[in-house]
Amino acid sequence: MIPNLIKNRSVQNFIFLLTIQASNILISLISVPLLIQSIGLDQFGLVNLALSVIVLANILVGFGYNLSAPREVALSQGDKVRLSHLVSNIVSSRVLLALLASSFIMLAALGGGMFTEYKWILVFSLLLLFSEATLPVWFFQGLEKMKLVSLANVFAKLLYLAGIVLLIHEPTQSKWVNFLMGLSGLGINLLLLAYIHFQLGIRFFRPEFGKVIQSIRQNWLLFLSNVASYLSVNGGLIILSFFAEAQVLGMFSLAEKIAIVLRLFPSMLIQAVFPNASRLYAADLDSYHRYSKKIYAIGLLCGLGLTLLTFAAAPLIISLLAKKPLPESVEYLRVLAFVPFLAVLNFPNVLLLLVKDQKKLLFRSSWLLAIYVVPACFWLTAKYGAMGLCFGLISAEVVSLLVGTMFNWLYNREDFFRLIGFRVKGT
Repeated sequence: MIPNLIKNRSVQNFIFLLTIQASNILISLISVPLLIQSIGLDQFGLVNLALSVIVLANILVGFGYNLSAPREVALSQGDKVRLSHLVSNIVSSRVLLALLASSFIMLAALGGGMFTEYKWILVFSLLLLFSEATLPVWFFQGLEKMKLVSLANVFAKLLYLAGIVLLIHEPTQSKWVNFLMGLSGLGINLLLLAYIHFQLGIRFFRPEFGKVIQSIRQNWLLFLSNVASYLSVNGGLIILSFFAEAQVLGMFSLAEKIAIVLRLFPSMLIQAVFPNASRLYAADLDSYHRYSKKIYAIGLLCGLGLTLLTFAAAPLIISLLAKKPLPESVEYLRVLAFVPFLAVLNFPNVLLLLVKDQKKLLFRSSWLLAIYVVPACFWLTAKYGAMGLCFGLISAEVVSLLVGTMFNWLYNREDFFRLIGFRVKGT
């Protein structure tokens, strides 16, 4: 049974997506002491500050293609010409957005007097935007062939780590840290695009400006949805900074980082099954609903196991990461441990909106959640401190479930009934 399960394309998709995320986290953990030792704590902080600006800019570069592109690739697999135009337009759109984001950041850093303390670190970090723009994970995700891109990601991270060891030795070299990350990623991504062209027979057409703009317009709502989701998931520490001292921020930040890693599970689950689910929904509704229910049951079991394991092992996890016991961080983590299970509860709602390409509903649900999360977390944090923020973030997952259920009840009632085991009369 297990060998057959491993052969399943969706399971392989999930495993390889997990490999990508795990390698990113592992290399990040390994690089921290190396960088602190070589460039010092102050420059390390500035490097990470520049990286946080790039992470925000990457939301613009991604522009929702992580949600829309795998579906389009999955539905276009049998038509090489259509697939070639699709790949050409998406890569061109993302490179154009990277150029736009780079121009804004350079203008702000070199001409607007912003980011003065770390402007050159930030300028050299801009290569990361083009690394993101050329990353073809969405293409291999749509084909459900993630092995190559996951191995390429690991290799790129190892190149980056080798670059740090061999080339970064003093604080004045801090501007090269993010540059090396971008260079290794961009180099590997260009090799992947060459593989797509020469081995898979995908042609790269000259960018059609009209279609590129049309592609960006079509993804506008998904981009705004990603912005809202980013604010909802990653805005907690910013809110807490208004009310807490540095020590509390540090203890909460440690627990939140673990919670963000746990939150990747439901996201990766959706990304892994999305291409196959899109094909099934277009071809056979009964097969889609059977598939969705099966994955939902597996996801719930895994999510519950992850929650219970994190809750029980919270003292050990915190002690290993902090090198000392931090009771407050343990309490925060035990509350946030429920995030993956609660997030998985919303899996069928999000998957249905994605396979039906209902961008407007995704946009509305994301911003309704953001409109709830920000004031609710502000109020709970002001009243109860960091623990109040933890419960605010937990309540956000519950509200997300309620909003997703409401939208599917209102707009996808037949599919909603079939999901919970009922059939609407006449179907």
